[in-house]
Amino acid sequence: MHLSTGILKSSLPAFIFFLLIQTSIAQNRPGAAFSPTDSIKVETLLSQMTLDEKVGQLSLFASGWEVTGPAMNTRYKQLIRDGKVGAILNASTPDYVKKLQKMAVEESRLKIPLLFGYDVIHGYRTIFPIPLGQAASWDLDAIEKADRIAAGEASAEGICWTFAPMVDISRDPRWGRVSEGAGEDPFLGSRIAEARVRGFQGTGYEDGRHILACAKHFAAYGDPMAGRDYNVVDISPASLYEYYLPPYKACVDAGVATVMTSFNEINGMPSTCNSWLLTDLLRKEWGFNGFVVTDWTSINELVEHGVAEDLKSAAELSLNAGVDMDMMGSTFLDYLPGLVKENKVKISDIDRAVRYILRAKIQVGLFDDPYRFCNQQREQSEIMTKESLEFARKLVSESCVLLKNDNRTLPVPQRVRTLAVIGPLGDAKKEMLGNWNAAGDWKNCITLLEGIRNKCKGSVNVSFEKGCNINDKDLSGIEAAVKLAQKADYVILALGESGEMSGEAASRSDIDLPGVQNQLADAVINSGKPTAVVLFNGRPLSISHLEAIAPAILETWFGGTQAGNGITDVLFGDVNPSGKITMSFPRNTGQIPVFYSRKNTGRPFKSDQPDEKYVSRYLDCPVTPLYPFGFGLSYTNFSYSGIKALVKGNEITVSASVTNTGERDGEEIVQLYIQDKVGSITRPLKELKGFKKLLIRKGQTVQVTFTLSADDLSFYHPDLKKYWEPGEFNAFVGGSSATVISATFRL
Repeated sequence: MHLSTGILKSSLPAFIFFLLIQTSIAQNRPGAAFSPTDSIKVETLLSQMTLDEKVGQLSLFASGWEVTGPAMNTRYKQLIRDGKVGAILNASTPDYVKKLQKMAVEESRLKIPLLFGYDVIHGYRTIFPIPLGQAASWDLDAIEKADRIAAGEASAEGICWTFAPMVDISRDPRWGRVSEGAGEDPFLGSRIAEARVRGFQGTGYEDGRHILACAKHFAAYGDPMAGRDYNVVDISPASLYEYYLPPYKACVDAGVATVMTSFNEINGMPSTCNSWLLTDLLRKEWGFNGFVVTDWTSINELVEHGVAEDLKSAAELSLNAGVDMDMMGSTFLDYLPGLVKENKVKISDIDRAVRYILRAKIQVGLFDDPYRFCNQQREQSEIMTKESLEFARKLVSESCVLLKNDNRTLPVPQRVRTLAVIGPLGDAKKEMLGNWNAAGDWKNCITLLEGIRNKCKGSVNVSFEKGCNINDKDLSGIEAAVKLAQKADYVILALGESGEMSGEAASRSDIDLPGVQNQLADAVINSGKPTAVVLFNGRPLSISHLEAIAPAILETWFGGTQAGNGITDVLFGDVNPSGKITMSFPRNTGQIPVFYSRKNTGRPFKSDQPDEKYVSRYLDCPVTPLYPFGFGLSYTNFSYSGIKALVKGNEITVSASVTNTGERDGEEIVQLYIQDKVGSITRPLKELKGFKKLLIRKGQTVQVTFTLSADDLSFYHPDLKKYWEPGEFNAFVGGSSATVISATFRL
């Protein structure tokens, strides 16, 4: 179906000036491809719509899944036929999506196609490591490729819109949704956000293999008080601008098609009705030209927040603030027509929202071919391909972080002939997917035990004991686990969380190993056999006890479809681990929030004065994290030397030599941090300003150079203006945020 056939009845000269302005704005956004002809299509269609049909375009409803497959609420089906639905979420497979789309384009009056959205968070059918795990690779090209593969698979099954990437910066691992983000740092988080938008959207949608992305959750959803999901966010304006807003801005600059509001409030105003956030900042200051969708029923929740007296008032507040689409709340559909009649909502604001949504549908190609994303041939040939699975395996190995490796416990020595895999995560297929696993099928997952057996192929006798469950108090299996360990040459101990213990509505007040896993670890490690712990989890854990007793610890997150194979590649040394954590691991829950870019106080703790009492410290715990941001070991060693910082005009060049002093080739993630020593307001002790992932051969020395401009040293001031201040700076280059090798420069 083409919009120009049967709908375009006349040109509309009165709109020409408006169209030129709007088209200019659209074309200035990266990835946008919107012509004057497309604008005329939108205006022509808008002029033919009734108020109810306009409001319908602003409404998003969900399909569901029954035992026999996807199913749609009868009411929603009729609303589609009446032209009162703009988008559907959680509907997939070519046949089912085509069936719903057919209702819209063949049975509704104006034949406007539907958008079909889905939470494609870390893969669609081929499931990749959780986003926090992918971030640990620091490999922007690989992260972009993972989302490009995910978009290709999703688009073959009818999906044209994903509710990703989640770009919320978080410093509190109690919050379960840290699994969906990139960690604690706004610089790295922004670079990953850009890569993910590029992966989903490409440079356009012409090939039918890219889909609309959605930056979420706008804004500062990652800083809930007490780490409790959906809780209040209370941060200063300077912190909001400096640490939490940059990844959203990076998405907008990368041309993200849509933005999702967050559940939380900022400065007493919930995001879903925050006109400063959605209109003044997002549209006017940043120039966002896509559409804004709420999170699930977040308009309705304004009543519980206490800013709306009823649902009608909630709809009024949200539309007037800048929301364009209501997800699952039905408030726009139910109340906007009446609010227009009461002059509480302007028809021009409804038209504004409809324009943004129609543009998205045109840009993604639905008006040219509403069924372009329902491709059975592609579904059969382009999903879970050999190439995709091989890449997934590689990304798993890149995401693994070696946290500890005493006495070269890892990789598994070649002399091992009997190997015991012990622990509740050792053969747990369902857990490998982690949370938000889209259309992934756990039955396709490779467990750790399966991966090891695939590797050994009879050359090593591999046995398994569960030992205990993930999260209960049953100790009865520990005795059998110890007996198995005593018979083995080597033990791999698989511990961690279940997939559902992180993600949405999965906050934990105690983030140590759940259940009796510490007791299992004590018993097995005390058997005296060489033991490597493999961690599966969706957040940093407070594992001080485990760190004290385990010879080796490999963090693997939840790796997805190829988890077991990719982890095994690292365990047996086929891949030298190179991952670095992007969120600090606390020593205990009482340290939270703990993060690298903290500020000094007037009484800072100093390591050379450990017994000083009247300083900012704990009596029972160091102030430093268990593992700092950017930390990760290798099977080889790297040394840093010769750091220099040179200034020429407003350009700063920082260089250092990095030497592989070990016995293996390895990749090192070289990190650059800056400290502004004296500012008009207090500055962090360190801020990440650059990184490079380099393959360095054993014995090789490489010179690494970073170039910064003065603008890279700018920061937000009390007036929320961003600029740099002349003065003295420290530059640090090293393998983690704890690096101390530095050079001083003055700008």
